[in-house]
Amino acid sequence: MGIFDGVLICTDLDGTLYKNDKTISEENRQAIEYFKCEGGYFTFITGRLPYYSSDAYNVIMPNAPFGCINGGGLYDGVEKKYICATKLSNDAVEFIECIDGRFDNVGIQICCFDKTYFVEENEMTEQFRKRVGIPNLIRHYRDVKEPICKIIFNTDNSSVMETIEKILRSHPISDKFEFIRSEKTLFEILPKGVSKGDGLIKLSEYLGVEVNKTVAIGDFDNDVAMLKAAKLGIAVANASKAALEAADIVTVSNEENAIADVIYGLKSGKYHL
Repeated sequence: MGIFDGVLICTDLDGTLYKNDKTISEENRQAIEYFKCEGGYFTFITGRLPYYSSDAYNVIMPNAPFGCINGGGLYDGVEKKYICATKLSNDAVEFIECIDGRFDNVGIQICCFDKTYFVEENEMTEQFRKRVGIPNLIRHYRDVKEPICKIIFNTDNSSVMETIEKILRSHPISDKFEFIRSEKTLFEILPKGVSKGDGLIKLSEYLGVEVNKTVAIGDFDNDVAMLKAAKLGIAVANASKAALEAADIVTVSNEENAIADVIYGLKSGKYHL
């Protein structure tokens, strides 16, 4: 029997588990191994797709499936298959139609379950492709025939992003979808009902873990639902205002081994489930 038997920790990646240089500290890695050895389930819930989550997976080696697509899917990294996944309605391409060509330097990505298509490119999409190592698949949005899981708009122009968000949220079919800012520069369209919180609940049910034994750690707006769904929602010190307000407690920043602080804090009684 381990001291963390029956406890599930779900962490966000960027800005939470990852340091600013996109590495995972040795302190966090050792703490995760300790937590798993003491009977706990440790995994992550991310906006990423499984086909570009291997960097995190191979370092953490979760002992549970991980959440992907901002809660839109659960993925078994051992069997390399989706346990469940939610498809985006084909109507979602109407959102692209009302934005495409309207603004300069706005990237548009269509994410399918095993590949990403680039409808419009910019410097950010190029950097993203190089960082995660996926091919440059250019395609018109009407020519994407595979099931879609999410659509992403990106720009580092905050005023343009705010305008895009207002346009999409006021669209006649907006009530059929979920919208989320996953980073300051990213705005995503997801299937109705999809969130990281929903992903955490589905994962706990799949594992047979009671919700009152769940911990969520995050830093941004797309983590809010997860922080609220878990028994103990923890925001890192560098978190967005929305994440800080949603959390039960605030730990140290992602630069200060936040995951280790949470795990050893649970052990010492500093943090309580």
